[in-house]
Amino acid sequence: MDSIDEILGELPLPPYVTAEDIGFAVRALTVHAVEQWPDGPRCRNDRAPHPCRLHRWGRRVLDQRGLTDRQIRTLIAEQEATRR
Repeated sequence: MDSIDEILGELPLPPYVTAEDIGFAVRALTVHAVEQWPDGPRCRNDRAPHPCRLHRWGRRVLDQRGLTDRQIRTLIAEQEATRR
């Protein structure tokens, strides 16, 4: 965990996960995806050690909703296809 993460802590989860929250979470995973750097995996967006706070938040939201890894990969692929 990055030192700023230790200070700020985790982002809070919504009290219940809506369809809009799922969209935000999938977006967080795609924007804050991993990239390999000489010093190790980093967030594509903010260069924080991966997984960054927003990536972790997105994953926790989708986990709270009960989505499987396969369902999450499908949602990410659908979102990336619509961005092209």
